[in-house]
Amino acid sequence: MLDPAAPHLVVNSRTLFFGWLPADPDAVAALVPAGLRPSADRLVFMNQYVVDDESQTSGFGAYSLTYLGVALAGVDAPGGMNPGGWWTDYVTCSARVRAYAAARGAPAVVGRTRIEHHDGEIVAETEIDGVPVIRARCQVGETGRAISSGHHRYFTARDGQLLSAVYPYVAEPVDPFVIESVEFLEPAHPIYALRPENPLTIGFGFYSPRASFAYPGGLTVHPADADADAVQAVPARSRADALFVPA
Repeated sequence: MLDPAAPHLVVNSRTLFFGWLPADPDAVAALVPAGLRPSADRLVFMNQYVVDDESQTSGFGAYSLTYLGVALAGVDAPGGMNPGGWWTDYVTCSARVRAYAAARGAPAVVGRTRIEHHDGEIVAETEIDGVPVIRARCQVGETGRAISSGHHRYFTARDGQLLSAVYPYVAEPVDPFVIESVEFLEPAHPIYALRPENPLTIGFGFYSPRASFAYPGGLTVHPADADADAVQAVPARSRADALFVPA
């Protein structure tokens, strides 16, 4: 098992990353634990990506992954350009990545993501336990000289504590880029709560055939709001203490 306190680098992944307004804002808000606040518009984000070769990572190997979550208020990533996010779903085919992420509090489950590119169209499909649950279709162009870079801040929970970490990224987005559809295919699955409204309203997004990012080495304990009751207090030191850095 990989040391969950160790940082990891991924380069040149094929990445579709975007956000939308949900069909059921109240259901989305209910997924956010006490101590954190959803954004006013209840924006949902999703990252579907594929790492084709083990040489593109510092230890993860080749894998695919989809994570989804809810944008948060008042906990922006450094620079203030990107809101913090609460991970609600974290789906990967790699047992190594699942163990690493779960030890950091991510809700990791077994699944696979495929991204196919034909004649200027991307089809990205995520399955969980062999069942397709999400399919996104986009029109895409070619990469140019533009670079998208910055940081994301994502939150998880472990041992009764809210945790956060800052993830740097650099991507080469394509242009043009148009999201045609986002389908949630299994109404009985809990992930269906995150489905988009109709008509589809996109908040942001890009596709990049070369997106690089890092998992940081430390996690920060996030202080819950004084009136929070969903995240219970635990002793200052725990068996996961080695993962944490001072807030």
